[in-house]
Amino acid sequence: MITVGHPVVFAVGILGNILSFLVILAPVPTFYRVYKKKSTESFQSVPYVVALLSAMLWLYYALLSIDVLLLSINTIACVVESVYLAIYLTYAPKPAMAFTVKLLCTMNMGLFGAMVAFLQFYVDGQRRVSIAGGVGAAFALAVFVAPLTIIRQVIRTKSVEFMPFWLSFFLTISAVVWFFYGLLMKDFFVAMPNVLGLLFGLAQMALYFVYRNRNRNPKKNGAVSEMQQQAAVQADADAEKEQQLRQAHADADADGEAVAVRTDDDEGPKNVVVDIMPPPPPLLPAERAPPLPLPPPPAMAMMTAHQTAVEVV
Repeated sequence: MITVGHPVVFAVGILGNILSFLVILAPVPTFYRVYKKKSTESFQSVPYVVALLSAMLWLYYALLSIDVLLLSINTIACVVESVYLAIYLTYAPKPAMAFTVKLLCTMNMGLFGAMVAFLQFYVDGQRRVSIAGGVGAAFALAVFVAPLTIIRQVIRTKSVEFMPFWLSFFLTISAVVWFFYGLLMKDFFVAMPNVLGLLFGLAQMALYFVYRNRNRNPKKNGAVSEMQQQAAVQADADAEKEQQLRQAHADADADGEAVAVRTDDDEGPKNVVVDIMPPPPPLLPAERAPPLPLPPPPAMAMMTAHQTAVEVV
């Protein structure tokens, strides 16, 4: 079946190719990190080996069914996944490298090669296409069941750290598009696995929003409780300071008095006890200085001046 002659189906298939290409490119930051650090760290090769095998199975089915759009996207997937695995093998430690090589030889060469040889030599016609499609659909179902481990981890840890939202989003949209593509093409080997992919994708996004909100609320509650603790500490400090001021005021009542001053850390005045020196004792009569003569009243001053003038004349 050639899909180029069906405009609507071809448009849906092109959209599916674009979305699947975005999903295939999702691990690029991971392998760029591997390249920069020259180490695979704790990353595993199993997801990429499985993805390569899935692309190879669908590529073989696309060749048998002559589906151009399935052929194009799975060819790209095989090339990109092979590049990922080449980078992994370059920087992986020897145990991880040996495990990956064994896995590739067993699954991607052994099982896939045995299936292709059996179908090519012992099965003919449409039955070969049906068996290849059934094997591809069964393996796709197994691949779609893989997110159950992520969902279980999210529920157990109550964290969405290991479930990126955009990857789940594009996987879900891709499953929707490929479901309609298979439905329009009446190719149930393509349509049926994507029903399960759609359900798991919706479950992942629902869990993302649920646990993201739960992860945000404890932070808010923590911030509120921290503010309350700070307010309680400040209130205790103010109460202790007030108690000290009252005690000092009581002790200074005998020889001091309270004056109102303005402190730097408070807006209003507070009563602070300030020691004031008592007045000096009165002096004895012998120690007193003689009193100064009082100035005469104005009339007496005028008369004295007049008498002095007369005597001079």
